[in-house]
Amino acid sequence: MDKKENEYFGTNVEGSEEVLKNKTGENETEDTLTNRQGHPVTDNQNVRTVGNRGPTTLENYDFLEKISHFDRERIPERVVHARGAGAHGYFEAYGTVGDEPISKYTRAKLFQEKGKKTPVFVRFSTVNHGKHSPETLRDPRGFAVKFYTEDGNWDLVGNNLKIFFIRDPLKFPDLVHAFQPDPVTNIQDGERIFDFISQSPEAMHMITFLFSPWGIPANYRQMQGSGVHAYRWVNDEGKAVLVKYHFEPLQGIKNLTQAEAEEIQGKNFNHATQDLYEAIEKGEYPEWEMYVQIISDDEHPEWDFDPLDPTKLWYKDDVPWRKVGKLVLNKNPQNFHAEVEQVAFGTGVLVDGLDFSDDKLLQGRTFAYSDTQRYRVGANYLQLPINAPKKHVATNQRGGQMEYRVDQGTHQNPHVNYEPSIIGGLKEAKQVGKEYTPHVEGEVKREAIERQNNYGQAGETYRRFNEWERNELINNLVNTLHSCRKEIQDAMVEHLTKCDPDYGKRVAEGLKMMQVDAGHGPIGTTKTEEAVQQAEQMGHPSDPY
Repeated sequence: MDKKENEYFGTNVEGSEEVLKNKTGENETEDTLTNRQGHPVTDNQNVRTVGNRGPTTLENYDFLEKISHFDRERIPERVVHARGAGAHGYFEAYGTVGDEPISKYTRAKLFQEKGKKTPVFVRFSTVNHGKHSPETLRDPRGFAVKFYTEDGNWDLVGNNLKIFFIRDPLKFPDLVHAFQPDPVTNIQDGERIFDFISQSPEAMHMITFLFSPWGIPANYRQMQGSGVHAYRWVNDEGKAVLVKYHFEPLQGIKNLTQAEAEEIQGKNFNHATQDLYEAIEKGEYPEWEMYVQIISDDEHPEWDFDPLDPTKLWYKDDVPWRKVGKLVLNKNPQNFHAEVEQVAFGTGVLVDGLDFSDDKLLQGRTFAYSDTQRYRVGANYLQLPINAPKKHVATNQRGGQMEYRVDQGTHQNPHVNYEPSIIGGLKEAKQVGKEYTPHVEGEVKREAIERQNNYGQAGETYRRFNEWERNELINNLVNTLHSCRKEIQDAMVEHLTKCDPDYGKRVAEGLKMMQVDAGHGPIGTTKTEEAVQQAEQMGHPSDPY
């Protein structure tokens, strides 16, 4: 055996990686997707769940590695929802859900008494752009509410649009990467977006909303809010129902066309933050009425889609909206960074009487959001005043970066930071109300849900739009798609035709009428290449100094 064959080929101190003669396995090529451990990824569309509806299992290594790396992609700005504004206020409960006592459905204390007020902090945001980006960009808007309840914090982390692009959390980093700037040019590029969307038919419904006027709300005060996902409510008897949350602005709803947004952006790229701040300063407090939709906690085989699918609406005709309370914002932050920038939300932050559903995207977010906050703000982010509950806190968690107090009980033995203990440690709380214990059975598998119906509601939304909204939708899609490669255009036209024949036909006709490639750029915009040239041509020469 010669010296070369006998030599150890490990990664040396200089980082040499000459370890294997064959760098690819039998089932892969040099272009095969792997995780950071080098494992080939055989399914990048579905997390592992019990059955194809869930719940999600914790041993989803590919997903956990992917999402935890994604959570750490920016320092210290949020990876998504970086641009935001916020305000303090309160939630006032009606004590009922429609005309029924709310206790029939949930034992959550904040809802029980008519007139009961719970302090809140609300953060509005745009999703895919940086901290100081214009507030006129075509983008979903975040609508996140932190309720400081007597049982601890409840975070309802939602959007203005009532659905989402995807239904599996494994696809979330890819979705955001496609929408965020090109990693080489640092420019948002519609071709990258539609390259991804054209291969993700479940996104057609969200795209229909996003490229319509609903993709650019006029401001934060006149914007809807939604929890997006189905959650569970649990009553004293331990019985559960599925619930969706909606916030309707009493100021009315207003959206902008692309041309109107571009005109506003040329004058004030902070218009929505300014509008919210000045309204509250003048005592014109924004208000939203909170509604819920309630259905039984089962698979609802009578529907042509899965009720847990976050790409779908529960239509009012089938599931009526029922009032439960009012949200009022009446106080501006004293310091933007300390409050709006450092506030941290998580979909896993629930109180007694509220619970998760088996929605896979919701369960993935429940890990990702709190993991993001621990990275972005720090392990002790819940000690910050904006995030801390307004009630008793006593834990056995110690240390970590920026710990500035010890969350120990009043009579806790300071030597005992563990449980159980008989020498002065903290004790478990008594369970109040019967715990909900759903039965779960099925094979653990990586598989999409069965009733997908990716096109039905997208077509219905298109038909329900007013004609001016349809015109704006078609115009914005054509303006972005026309700079894409033909195979992407063809795929999108095929998808949109399946949503509604007129929808696909109008986009196809619009693409045929576009004669020149106006350049790649932000979604919905036109003549982006011309703008680059205009800046040079219109610029005024100046002498150096």
